[in-house]
Amino acid sequence: MEEPDAIRDKTGWKSYGTSQAIGMPDLKLEPVTDVNRITKNNSKCEAIKMTLKDNLLLILLIISMGIGVGLGAGLRSVDPPFTKRQILYLRFPGDLLMNMLQLLILPLIMSSLVSGLASLDTRSSGRIGLRAVVYYLTTTLAAVVLGIILTVSIRPGTKGGEVEPSGESKIVEPADTFLDLLRQAFPSNLIEACFSKPVTDQVLREDDNATGGDVNATAVYDPVVDMKPGMNVLGIVVFSIFFGIIIGRLGEKGKPLIALFESLCEATMVLVKLVIWYSPIGIIFLVAAKIVEMEDPAQTFQQLLYYFITVMVGLVIHGFITLPLIYFIIVRKNPFRFIYGVTQAIVTAIGTSSSSATLPVTMKNLEENNGLDPRVIKFVAPVGATINMDGTALYEAVAVLFIGQIRGFEMDIGRIITVSITATAAAIGAAGVPQAGLVTMVIVLTAVGFPTDDVTLILAIDWLLDRFRTAVNVMGDAIGAGIVNHLSQKELRKMDLLDSVEDTENGVLNVGYDEADIKL
Repeated sequence: MEEPDAIRDKTGWKSYGTSQAIGMPDLKLEPVTDVNRITKNNSKCEAIKMTLKDNLLLILLIISMGIGVGLGAGLRSVDPPFTKRQILYLRFPGDLLMNMLQLLILPLIMSSLVSGLASLDTRSSGRIGLRAVVYYLTTTLAAVVLGIILTVSIRPGTKGGEVEPSGESKIVEPADTFLDLLRQAFPSNLIEACFSKPVTDQVLREDDNATGGDVNATAVYDPVVDMKPGMNVLGIVVFSIFFGIIIGRLGEKGKPLIALFESLCEATMVLVKLVIWYSPIGIIFLVAAKIVEMEDPAQTFQQLLYYFITVMVGLVIHGFITLPLIYFIIVRKNPFRFIYGVTQAIVTAIGTSSSSATLPVTMKNLEENNGLDPRVIKFVAPVGATINMDGTALYEAVAVLFIGQIRGFEMDIGRIITVSITATAAAIGAAGVPQAGLVTMVIVLTAVGFPTDDVTLILAIDWLLDRFRTAVNVMGDAIGAGIVNHLSQKELRKMDLLDSVEDTENGVLNVGYDEADIKL
């Protein structure tokens, strides 16, 4: 009798027909060995698909950086060279990205700080804030010391070709910069702070003294405080901190406002998710336009090669050794897994060169990828993006010592200590906008007695270093949020317990009220 065609049942076994099974008691069953293999292959394919899906945006961001570099390098060979108008058109998609990210800064900072601080009690917010400030000061000072050690060891100012000045320097007085910082922290008009900030300018005034027919013209600069375009982020942060703390202490009266700012924060984060998907396109054209703008990249890198290497080595050591080591010592977890969770924010920082513009992406990564408490993120992340500038502090220390080595100035221990203190303070005062470190670096140059015009020696390559130091700034903000979140678990659990008790009491009261209504 011929065997009928095999039938595979749902259990994964192979049988030889129903009629044969009925007629023969010894039904032959054989296991199908390739089912497990097929299942494993399918599971591997699904795992790869899920990995690609989860990291699609990160992959697109990294690819966009490469495309931008390639596009910029290719367009440099075009004859005739790009005009300023053509470069403006090339950068247009990138400008749209910057506009969209900067548009979200104001609602995100205000809503996150106010709702975050309002949900914390005064004692808890004070402890969390103190931990954050201690972390910021510690890591910033560590970055400055690292920059000084590397510059003294490598001595980039005594190597490479002769450095030619590029661009123009701005006359800045350290006292004026410090006073501007205080003026910005306490704005006179909150609405005006959304689009302008007070800045002291040095206005040239000529005094003509005619004596015996000779005219001696003396250049005199008068300080004039003027409102400059640009969001006063520091003033908005300070106002939001105090406003959030006060709302939290209002009790029941403050709950409608808390709900309003929480809803605003949630809505803003939804907009952030939409904007992030456009970021790969914008980054391509931002990077390409910057490369096309460079006058002579080969000569620039030849002159400033050792300076560039010194800064980059410092940023790599601080970003991938110092900060992870601090995180591991305190949190006792793998720091590189944490850093991987904010890779989108780091790549966005390189593309936009602004820690403030990257803030929406940073907050999204911290909550969704690293699972930090939203109350900590809303408080620590906006403050960190405003005052925590590890990469900028390291860059300023290296740049000042580099200029001193080029000019042959003696760097004694007193000047080195001065650089340490002023670079730390100046970095805290640097706004989270592109190339703000150049302005604050003038403070450090003045403090050690160096000519402020020498800042033009490093302008040619500053745009590139600015992107990498911004990435380290963002990395420092993220790791700081992780450390503060770990150290604040006791306060957070206590607040959760109090909230649950309050909800339970309200539920009991409501049940009693409903039963009374039913009886009536």
